[in-house]
Amino acid sequence: MFSNYGKISTELYDFTKPVGTSINGDIEYYMERLKSVNGKVLEAGVGTGRFIIPLLEEGFTVDGVDYSNEMLQICKENCKERKLKPNLYEANLESLQLPSKYEAIVMPTGSFCLIDGRKDGMTVLNNFKDHLEMGGRLIIDLLLPYDFKEGEIETDVFTLPNDEGIILERRSDKIDWINQTTTTYLKYEKWKLGKLIDTELQKFPLTWYGMEEFRSILKSLGFINITCSSNYVFERYPVASNEIITFEAEKG
Repeated sequence: MFSNYGKISTELYDFTKPVGTSINGDIEYYMERLKSVNGKVLEAGVGTGRFIIPLLEEGFTVDGVDYSNEMLQICKENCKERKLKPNLYEANLESLQLPSKYEAIVMPTGSFCLIDGRKDGMTVLNNFKDHLEMGGRLIIDLLLPYDFKEGEIETDVFTLPNDEGIILERRSDKIDWINQTTTTYLKYEKWKLGKLIDTELQKFPLTWYGMEEFRSILKSLGFINITCSSNYVFERYPVASNEIITFEAEKG
């Protein structure tokens, strides 16, 4: 019934978050945190290349992985335009098996929270650990649903070239305080010259974590030297629910 980052949502993502778009300073922060890394880096949830391409252009050796074929195709095109040839893998993070080990694995902008549920989240974290070199670093952003309102409906209209446009409707369906999840439904409509030419429906789950909870999870999986930062200021502990939270840890 639902699409997971299909053609329309991928097109809209690439349109609204083109290559090099820094979201609240994430690209600059990650480059600073990775400047001592000489080996390979993996970006999990690489999308259309917004984040990976600036790192490649800065001289980092970065692979990318995503489960969306549509996202990866656009990412490949964006890389080809810039004469970049990173390894890009289509895979689910829950069953990740890549041929390389990495000095660092990164997952910016809260994408980790899109992994549906704690069980799968812990599986993914364990897979990340398996793909890190000894002493390798994991850097992950988390988000909290500070502005989620059950039943709220928001609509945005995006004007594209060639007399086309996309209408996005976001329906905030449910917040589960016990399991710490929210469910949102996204409806994409693509129009051309007043005619509807395509639609997609996406279920958008989000799982959130408490700060000390996530620290405990990382510790239980064998990570060490765990730090928590906010709004891309290293080791500034979060003080508000609307802040971007970044965990960094090493494989012990």
